[in-house]
Amino acid sequence: MKILSTLFLALFLVVPEAFGAEFVDGMDDIPLPEGMSQIHSASISFGNDESRFNEAYISSKKATFAKVAEFYNNTLPQLGWNFVGKKENSLHFERDMEILDIVLEKSKPLLVRMTLKSKD
Repeated sequence: MKILSTLFLALFLVVPEAFGAEFVDGMDDIPLPEGMSQIHSASISFGNDESRFNEAYISSKKATFAKVAEFYNNTLPQLGWNFVGKKENSLHFERDMEILDIVLEKSKPLLVRMTLKSKD
C-alpha cells in the first residue's frame, strides 16, 4: 500500500509539470494544450453524486486540430483514458464511467468543444 501511495504522490507532483500547469476548468485532470486558451464564458457544468456533464471550449489562433488531436492521443492514455475512436473532426475517449468527446467546431481560428459526461 505504501508503494501505491508513493506512486500516486509522485504522479500528482509530476503530471502538472509534465503537461504544463493548466488544466481545463471543470475537467480537473484534462490538461490544456500549450498555446490553447479556454473560453470560460462558454463553459457549462452540472451534475450530482451519480452523474455529471461538463462542456468547455478551447481556442487558439495558431494551433491546428491535428496538433490538438496528437496532444490528447499522447496525453490522455497516461491519465487512464482509453481511445475509443475517431471520426473526421472528433476524438472519443472513455475512462471508468465517463466519456470524453473532443470535437473540432471551427478551424480558423481554432475552436474545439470538449464534452465530459457520465455513462448512463
